[in-house]
Amino acid sequence: MALSRIIKSHQILFKSTKPIRPNCLSLVFCKNLFFSSNQQQPICTKLQNDNFLSPDQINISNAFISILIKQPFSPDNPELKNLVPLLTNKVVEAVLTSIKNWRVAHLFFMWVSSQHGYKHNIYTYNAMASILSRARQNALIKTLALDVLNSHCSMNPGALGFFIRCLGSVGLVDEANNLFDQVKRVGLCIPNSYSYNCLLEALAKSCLIDLVEVRLTEMRGLGLEFDKYTLTPVLQVYCNAGQSDKALSVFDEMFERGWVDEHVFSILVVAFSKWGEVDKVIELIDRMEERNKRLNEKTFFVLIHGFVRECRMDKALCLFDKMRKLKFCPSISLFDVMIGGLCMNNELEKALSLYSEMKELGINPDFGILTKLICSFSKEGELERLLEECWEDMNSQPTNLLYNSVLEGLVRNGSIDIAYNLLRAVMGNNSNGDSIIAKYFMDKKEIITLNTNSFPIVINGLLDAGKMDMALTLFGEMIQFGCNQTLLVYNNLIDALCKLNRLEESYELLRQMKEVGLEPTQFTHNCIFGCLCRREDVDGAVDLVRKMRFYGHEPWIKYSTLLVKNLCQHGKAEEACKFLTEMVQEGFLPDIITYSAAMSGLIKIKSVDKGLELFQDICARGYFPDVISYNILIKALCKVQRVAEAEHLLNEMMLKGLVPSTVTYNFLIDGWCKNGEIDQAMLCLSKMFGKEREANVITYATLVDGLCNFGRPDDALKLWSEMKRKGCAPNRIAYHALINGLCKCGRSSAALVLFNEMKEKKMRPDSYVYIALISAFLSDTNLPSVFDMIKEMVDVGNLPDPLDKNYLIIRDAICKLSEHARTSSGIKDLIEEGRIPDVSLSEGDEGIHKPSI
Repeated sequence: MALSRIIKSHQILFKSTKPIRPNCLSLVFCKNLFFSSNQQQPICTKLQNDNFLSPDQINISNAFISILIKQPFSPDNPELKNLVPLLTNKVVEAVLTSIKNWRVAHLFFMWVSSQHGYKHNIYTYNAMASILSRARQNALIKTLALDVLNSHCSMNPGALGFFIRCLGSVGLVDEANNLFDQVKRVGLCIPNSYSYNCLLEALAKSCLIDLVEVRLTEMRGLGLEFDKYTLTPVLQVYCNAGQSDKALSVFDEMFERGWVDEHVFSILVVAFSKWGEVDKVIELIDRMEERNKRLNEKTFFVLIHGFVRECRMDKALCLFDKMRKLKFCPSISLFDVMIGGLCMNNELEKALSLYSEMKELGINPDFGILTKLICSFSKEGELERLLEECWEDMNSQPTNLLYNSVLEGLVRNGSIDIAYNLLRAVMGNNSNGDSIIAKYFMDKKEIITLNTNSFPIVINGLLDAGKMDMALTLFGEMIQFGCNQTLLVYNNLIDALCKLNRLEESYELLRQMKEVGLEPTQFTHNCIFGCLCRREDVDGAVDLVRKMRFYGHEPWIKYSTLLVKNLCQHGKAEEACKFLTEMVQEGFLPDIITYSAAMSGLIKIKSVDKGLELFQDICARGYFPDVISYNILIKALCKVQRVAEAEHLLNEMMLKGLVPSTVTYNFLIDGWCKNGEIDQAMLCLSKMFGKEREANVITYATLVDGLCNFGRPDDALKLWSEMKRKGCAPNRIAYHALINGLCKCGRSSAALVLFNEMKEKKMRPDSYVYIALISAFLSDTNLPSVFDMIKEMVDVGNLPDPLDKNYLIIRDAICKLSEHARTSSGIKDLIEEGRIPDVSLSEGDEGIHKPSI
C-alpha cells in the first residue's frame, strides 16, 4: 500500500519495503479504516528499496513549506516560481505530508499539477488522497481518483491498495470498485492479494456481500492465495448482515489455519451478542480461552452492555468476573450498567455487592448509581439499610448527593408523598416528617444543606403527580432556604399551569421571572401561547406574539395550526383568517399546513370559492402549496361536481413538481363517477398507473360502484379481478359496493357468489346488502332465495324495524312469500315464532297489499 514517506519536515525521509508498524506516524490516517489500529495488515509502497532524500531535496521541501506556512498561498508568488525547476515527485510528497491544512495542501497540489515539465506519480496522488480522506473531502477525492486514471500513471499493487483504502475510509465504495477495475483494464497495475484485500475491506465496510463474494471468486480464478487479511473483512461483512451460518463458516476456516486473533474473535462474539445469542457468545469465549485467546477490554464492555440489554445478568456477571480475573479495571460507567441491570432484575443483594466492590476500588458513586439503587429499594426498611451502606463513606459533599438521590429515587418509585415529607422535614417542618427515611436523615449529626437541586426533584415529581398547588407552595419556599428559583423550574411550572388552563397564574409566574432577573425563553412564551391558542383567544395570542417578537422568539407553528383548526371546526373560519393576517403583519409567516387548515374551514362554512381565493392569495405571496393543500381543494371541487376544475388543479400541481397521491386520484375518480362520466374516471385510473401510483381498495370500490351504476357490470367484474390480481385485497366496503351494484344490474347470481365469499372471509354484511339481494331476487321471482335471505337476516339480527325505509321492501317480500306455496309454511313458522312481523295485521287501513314483482 503506497504510503507517504515523510515523517516530519526537517527530518530525513525514507521509504521501506519492510512491514511498517501500526503505530508508525504515517498510519495515523488509517484509524477510521475497516480494521482497528492493531489489525492493520503490513503496508508497503514499492517492491524495491528507495534511497533517502538527498540534503538538497530536503532543503527544497523545507523552502516550499516555509513559503506555504508563512503567508496565504499565491500562485504568482515569485519565490514559488523560482523553485519550480527544482520540483520532483519526492519533494512534492514531502511537502504535502508536512502541511497540516488540507486546503493549503490541495492548492499546492493543483498548482504543482500545472507546472511545465512536472507530472504527479502515484506516490504524490496517494499523499493527497491520504490528506483528503482524513479531511472527509469526498468530492475532491472523487476527482482525484479520476485524475489518477486520466494521467495513466503506473502503480504497484501496494500503491493501488493504498488509494483503494483511502476511498473506502470515506465510504466511496463505488469509486474504489471502479478504480480497481479500470486500473486492471488499462494495464496500469496487476493487482495482487494485498490489493484485493484492501478492496475487500472497503466493500465489507458498506456491507456489499454480493460484491465481496464476486471478488473472492475472482481471486480464486487468478490463483491468488487467501490470508488472514482476506478473510477478516469477509467475516465482518457476514456479521454485519446477520448471516450467522456464513460467518461461522469463515471463522472456522480462519481457526483451522491459525488466523484467529483477538480482533477476529471480537468481531464474531460482538455480532452474536447483537443477535441476542448470548449462550453462543459464552461458548465462543470458552472455546477461545482454551487456545489462550482473550477478549480486549473494549469488547468486554460492549458484550456486557449487550447482555444487560438482553436481561441476561447471569452472563453479564460471568463476563464481569472474567474481566477482573484478567486484571481489567471496570470503569464507573460499567458499574453503572451492571448495578442498573441487577436492580432491574430485582437482584438487589448482587447490586449491593457490586456497589461495595466499587467503593473498595476507590470509585466514588455518582448520582445515577445511587438513584438506581434507591429506586429499587421500595420499602422504607430496605431503603434505611441501603442508606447505612452508603452513609459510612460519605463526606460533607456527597451527603447532599445521597440526600438528593433519595429524593429522586422516591419520586421515581411513585412515593412522591414520602419525598415531599422528607424535604419538608429537612426544611424544619416536622408536621409530616415522621417517615422512617425522614427520621433517618434528621437523626444524623451531619448537617444536610438543601441545595438548588433538591427542590426541583420534588417539584417536578409533584407536577407529574398532578399536585399543582403543592408544587407552587414548595416553589415559593425555595428562596427562604437560600435556593435560587431557576429558569428550568419556572418553565416547568408555567408549562404545567398552561396545560391546566390556569393562564392567569402563568402570567403571574412570568412576571416574577422578570423581577428576579430571569429572561423568559422561547419555551416559556410558547407554553403560554399554546394555552391561548387552545382557548381560541385570538387577541391574546396576537398580543403575546408581539411581545415574543421583542425577545426574538418565534411562536410554534403547531399552536398556530391548532388555533386555526379549532376556530374552523367551530365555524369561525373568517376569524382564523384574520389571525393569520395579523401573524403575517407581525412578521411571522404561518406555514402551508396552517393555511391548509384555514382553507378547509372556509370551504366548510362558506364556499369552495372562498377556499380558492385564500389558496390563490398564499400562492401570490410566494408559498408553495403541498399535496395536502391541493387535495383539500380537489376534494371540495369534486364534491360540488366541478371536476374539470379539480383536474386542472391536478395538472397544475404536477407542473410544480408535486407528485399527486393515491388520495388525490381517488377524489377525482369519485368526482367523475358521481358526475356521470365513468370513462373519464377510468382514464383517471390509467393516468394514475402512468404516474406509478398504486390504486388502493377505495379506488377500485369507487370505480366498481360507478361502472355498475352506469350498467357495466362486466367491466366492474373485470376490474374486480384486476384488483385481486394486483394484490389489493378487497375489504368489506368494496364487497358491499360490488354486490349492491350487481344487484342493480340484475346480476343476482354473481352477487350471491360474492356475498358468500365475503362471509367466508368473516366479513359481516350490512343490512342494506341483504336488502339489495332481496330486491334482486324478487325481481327474478327467485322466492326461495328471498326466503333464505330473510331468514338469515333474522338469524344475524339485521331485520330492519318498521321505522326504517327498507322495511317496506321486507314487508312486500313477506307478503309475497306468504302467498307462495314453497315458502308460505316457512314464513308462517317465523311469524308464529315471533321472529318476523305479521304484515297482514298492519295492512288494515291501507287495504290488502298486493306487492308486484
